[in-house]
Amino acid sequence: MNASKRHQIFSRLREQNPHPTTELEYSTPFELLIAVILSAQATDVGVNKATRKLFPVANTPESILALGLEKLKSYIRTIGLYNSKAENILKTCQQLIEHHNSSVPSTREALEALPGVGRKTANVVLNTAFGQPTMAVDTHIFRVSNRTRIAPGKNVLEVENKLVRFIPTEFLLDAHHWLILHGRYVCVARKPKCGACIIEDLCEYKDKTEEA
Repeated sequence: MNASKRHQIFSRLREQNPHPTTELEYSTPFELLIAVILSAQATDVGVNKATRKLFPVANTPESILALGLEKLKSYIRTIGLYNSKAENILKTCQQLIEHHNSSVPSTREALEALPGVGRKTANVVLNTAFGQPTMAVDTHIFRVSNRTRIAPGKNVLEVENKLVRFIPTEFLLDAHHWLILHGRYVCVARKPKCGACIIEDLCEYKDKTEEA
């Protein structure tokens, strides 16, 4: 795919949704960090249901740590892998208190040093909480990037590097959200809704459908 076509694609996505953001509900960088940790192999809808009960009770490293393991589990029990996530969250809270003055760090190295925080989670926090032009490649972004040929790659890191390199600078900050939402609602896994897609004529996917 050439640079002109990529520019047109992101121009249309921006026109359709000028101010995209995550569908996870949060009000502070710490709440976002916890929500993203919980969202691994879970839906944003499911995470939001749990955090709507958790955050009014505990939304700081100290208050979540004070809950203890079993109490924390009771709030997130509906989320997949809640046992290991609860343990990681408590360890992360402890590290934030001890090493970061209870604040969420704004560097990839520091974020990835926290239990339960991998590259994708770090990228979401850096982009959404701190406005850094990072690209968190989840299953949706990986699929859209390969289908459209915006940034084809065999693994998430290859796709991430290509997206950061190929997406025009003016779009890079919001591109993460546009691609996730596009993959979640239009370029869906089983049968993409090509008939309802605003970039269908620019997309290089060979097996387009009539779905709307």
